[in-house]
Amino acid sequence: MADPSTYRPVPGEIPLAPGVYRFRDAHGRVIYVGKAKSLRPRLSSYFQDLAALHPRTATMVRTGASVEWTVVASEVEALQLEYSWIKEFDPRFNVRYRDDKSYPFLAVTLGDEFPRAQVLRGAKRKGTRYFGPYSHAWAIRETLDLLLRVFPVRTCSTGVFKRAAQSGRPCLLGYLDKCSAPCVGRVSPDEHRAIAEDFCDFMAGNTDRFVRRADRAMKQASADLEFERAARLRDDLQALRTALEKNTVVLGDGTDADVFAVADDDLEAAVQVFHVRAGRVRGQRGWVVDKEHEQLPDLVEHLLQQVYGDQPPEAVPREVLLPVLPTDPAPVALWLARRRGARVDLRVPQRGDKRALMETVGRNAKESLARHKLTRAGDLTARSTALRELHEALNLPEAPLRIECFDVSHVQGTNIVASMVVFEDGLARTSEYRRFIVGGPTTGGGDLAVIDDLAAMRDVLSRRFSRLKLAQADSGAASRIDPDTGRPRKFAYRPNLVVVDGGPPQVAVAAAVLAELDLPDIALVGLAKRLEEVWVANQDHPVILPRASEGLYLLQRVRDEAHRFAITFHRQRRSKAMTESVLDGIPGLGKARSAALLAHFGSVRRLRAATPADLMAVTGIGPALASAIVGAMTRDSASAAAGVNVATGEVLDDIEVTPDPGR
Repeated sequence: MADPSTYRPVPGEIPLAPGVYRFRDAHGRVIYVGKAKSLRPRLSSYFQDLAALHPRTATMVRTGASVEWTVVASEVEALQLEYSWIKEFDPRFNVRYRDDKSYPFLAVTLGDEFPRAQVLRGAKRKGTRYFGPYSHAWAIRETLDLLLRVFPVRTCSTGVFKRAAQSGRPCLLGYLDKCSAPCVGRVSPDEHRAIAEDFCDFMAGNTDRFVRRADRAMKQASADLEFERAARLRDDLQALRTALEKNTVVLGDGTDADVFAVADDDLEAAVQVFHVRAGRVRGQRGWVVDKEHEQLPDLVEHLLQQVYGDQPPEAVPREVLLPVLPTDPAPVALWLARRRGARVDLRVPQRGDKRALMETVGRNAKESLARHKLTRAGDLTARSTALRELHEALNLPEAPLRIECFDVSHVQGTNIVASMVVFEDGLARTSEYRRFIVGGPTTGGGDLAVIDDLAAMRDVLSRRFSRLKLAQADSGAASRIDPDTGRPRKFAYRPNLVVVDGGPPQVAVAAAVLAELDLPDIALVGLAKRLEEVWVANQDHPVILPRASEGLYLLQRVRDEAHRFAITFHRQRRSKAMTESVLDGIPGLGKARSAALLAHFGSVRRLRAATPADLMAVTGIGPALASAIVGAMTRDSASAAAGVNVATGEVLDDIEVTPDPGR
């Protein structure tokens, strides 16, 4: 580790203005991002006696090799820049929020021509309105099933919607009056959008007008002696009231707030938040946090940054209830107000219903921390044990904190691809994964460029480690940072251990590549599938790890992940090649029309079963071209019945058309 005094800036050079600073390690990677009201005292505090620093802060300073800063006009700008840099660089010493479970949302795709209500998890999508999060997906589906009586918005997938439109018959929900059936024209796009917007208003808490409207309509129908319609409206009204009862009423003043609570120890903290809208708890969410060197007020500040940084304005509430206020709450409140477009109050509740709710959230946080510690203890212990076992069993100079594994995938030398997966500290680092296309085109007729596994492995390893040599050509760390993006260049980091999928032949090829590139100090092993033997370069006998070994389990996970990543990419490329080859050579059918056909029918099997009339439903396909396509499909039917592609000799089956992310 570096001596902090070697890169300590001269105090007189550091400005007193507010700003954001970044610590980088010897490789140029950003390891910590922070902000300060005044940069000089904050940065100077990192370079005092190491014994006086928090252990994690001391580790961060010793890991660093340089520090840089950017001056901004105000603390609010510093907050915004700090948040964007943390998201961009993912620094290892910053607080990391790991959601303690994946929470579902009720989403309405208002960006679509016919908005759809569905359950979604994961990253937010543009043009979609979200409600939640909820604790369970079944709770969303129960509520949605109730509300479809009153707001018959579309819930079907795109495929079901298109099939119904083509057949002219709605799905079961259309017959049950739980869908307005825009697929068959029962309502216009504008009418269906109005239904979806009413549904969103109800879910957002504007419920009273819908209840009153249903009640008035029911009474009017009864007065007009339309008893069947009155009965339906009575059932609709009961559905609305039941849906409202499913959201627990906790506050009687229509509070719009998020209530946070934190339970922590010296190393970690569990955060829970209850989303209260219109006085009702609409959802609950939780995170587990590595505390690093931050105190609770700083942790709360960064929590608010990450929770609301990517949220739309309507997701920011009027009031945020916290266990403690940030160190300087005014800039945080102003930042939230700018995101919401209106005032946001940060408060620590002292008494009454809000204080009682805070205590309930706190109990949930304590239980979450207890559950996490039971699970994490085994996780951390297993990973530490695995790295220690590999260090000792393979006689490595240091623990393999960065492991790279390579695998090759192909079918009889066609569509050859390879994968590189990266594990850091025993965990998958998916942002560092890479995919390789080996050789030239290998399908489409003619002579196939057959490349065996060893040649493919040599090609991939040469490309990967040649890039490493280029990154290391300059003795300074600046060469590893892209000057345009400020982020590390691809393949710029040296692995502690390279794993290849295979036995002595694959290891020998990999060792030859490393020797040719003058990288003999990189540890290399191969994992043979049959007996799970670990073959080390330049050794005649394998290393046999116990079957219950955590080190062997880690190697298996790395190898299996590389295999999964490679075969997924191979299937994508093979699928595209096979579907395109079926349509090759048909007069008048170019790339654009072929793509339109495949997009419309979705698979080769459905395309084979299509009639001329079905084909003519695709834009650009006339009667003559449709007959030519059917004729080509008929001539190829014998091979198709055998399940073989004429051009490639590969099995066709029912390959769904998917985008090719490798291009």
